[in-house]
Amino acid sequence: MTVLDDFDSFIIDMDGVLWHGNNPIDGIIEFFAMLRQLQIPFVLATNNASLTQQQYVDKLANMGITVATDEILTSSMATARYLVTHLPPEIRRAFVIGEQGLRQPLLDAGFFLTELYQVNQPDKGIFDQGADIVVSGLDRQLTWDKLATATLNIKAGAHFFATNADTTLPTELGDVIGNGGTIAALEAATGVKPISIGKPQPILYQQALELLGSTRERTIAIGDRLDTDILGAVNAGMRSVLVLTGISTSDDIARVEYQPTWVMADITEITQTLAKN
Repeated sequence: MTVLDDFDSFIIDMDGVLWHGNNPIDGIIEFFAMLRQLQIPFVLATNNASLTQQQYVDKLANMGITVATDEILTSSMATARYLVTHLPPEIRRAFVIGEQGLRQPLLDAGFFLTELYQVNQPDKGIFDQGADIVVSGLDRQLTWDKLATATLNIKAGAHFFATNADTTLPTELGDVIGNGGTIAALEAATGVKPISIGKPQPILYQQALELLGSTRERTIAIGDRLDTDILGAVNAGMRSVLVLTGISTSDDIARVEYQPTWVMADITEITQTLAKN
């Protein structure tokens, strides 16, 4: 019998674990009811930067789940926090490829968001129009103009950051292109590789641990992607559960050197395992 042992809290991915697009995965209500019953703290930590904290709270409410805003951590929130911590205070002009889920955390952190074709033009003596940084996140309204503006800013010296490098995103219709595709286009055009904040980098998990007030030894990550959720947990020194309702399959596990601690079919199996612990 599978046993989840020696842990105090969970860090849980959302896309592919809790839902596909707007369709909840079977067992989601029972899963959260079990977490509340057992008083297991959790943070829902996602690479998807398109929605705000409140939008995720509302999305879960529409599925019959009640969570607090401080139980949500997105890669856009983690990115804003990282930038404030690591950049000097005079670097605050940002051009964003992304939706409100990325724009709002940057605004809240004190960044000024530049617009299309606001770029520095040294040959014309214009140095204060462009962005200090370019930040790319999932953008379902992506246009050539946004890509062109990002390219011009990066070529003019703007630092390049990404909320995550996910190449795909699971939806109701299947896997679609993710932020990794946008990054690939900008890398090809500029020759510059971004600093990526989301999983598999450990930053998102480290910030989630701070929110939980827990340690990596006492926290288990739950995710559906080997190359982000599970590798991110490995990089953060955490144990993990791979569920098979999202991107990665059981066949994929044999193709990678790193491994999840446990493999389960879905969140229903996790619920059943917790009930037997």
